[in-house]
Amino acid sequence: MKLAVVGKGGVGKTLISGTLARLLARDGYKVLAIDVDPSMNLAYSIGVPADVAAKIVPLSEDHDLIEERTGARPGSSGAVFSMTPTVFDIAEKYGVPGPDGIRLLVMGTVRSGGSGCMCPTNALAKALMRHLLVSVKEAVVMDMEAGLEHLGRGTVRGVDVMLCVVEPRMQSIETAKRIKDLSTDLGVKAVLVVANKVKRDEDLTLIERALVGSGMPIIASVPYDESMEQADMSRIAPLDYAPNSPAVKAVDTLKSGIISRYS
Repeated sequence: MKLAVVGKGGVGKTLISGTLARLLARDGYKVLAIDVDPSMNLAYSIGVPADVAAKIVPLSEDHDLIEERTGARPGSSGAVFSMTPTVFDIAEKYGVPGPDGIRLLVMGTVRSGGSGCMCPTNALAKALMRHLLVSVKEAVVMDMEAGLEHLGRGTVRGVDVMLCVVEPRMQSIETAKRIKDLSTDLGVKAVLVVANKVKRDEDLTLIERALVGSGMPIIASVPYDESMEQADMSRIAPLDYAPNSPAVKAVDTLKSGIISRYS
């Protein structure tokens, strides 16, 4: 299965993505985790050592690779480039080994710079997301950038499930609704909501009421958990810092729900 984790900035996408990837791997899945967020924190959430993570060059900044695969260099003007570059070997060649057998691929972001065209970079990103072949007991978990811009670039085409992380705030919920509308145009098969940072029953009720009629069912509720903040400050993967914490247990429930629906 291919999963894309989306949502407004600060809702906890990276925590959900990294922990879910690790738990799927522990369940016997061959997991490729892809960081498409410009903040590039998925390595820490997965548990890749800091000295290794610091040396990772995002694929979007590897201009030689992009030129090799698309025929045009990012920033060039008027160049003819391939819209369907070869990507089958990228995960194996450029993926960084992580805990529990995960491979991490850091895409970075496609910046709309002030000069030249970023079209070749975007073509490589879209091809990578759409044409990765996933077999039985294999999973791709993508930590997408915050907000809606990536949907406009079409980088989530071809995913099986979009997990929209929502916290009990109306701005977060409204962003989720706009994501759902755009995802329909992109042919995403399912958009499921993960309620995060839930402190009380009223928080979950707020999200449930606001999403009535949206076509986005809530697949899991993750409680507010101070240990997740402590893990972040310590730069330790949540699963390693507090494996029995309420938040980690809730993500494990999320994992089981996804497997029962889509495996």
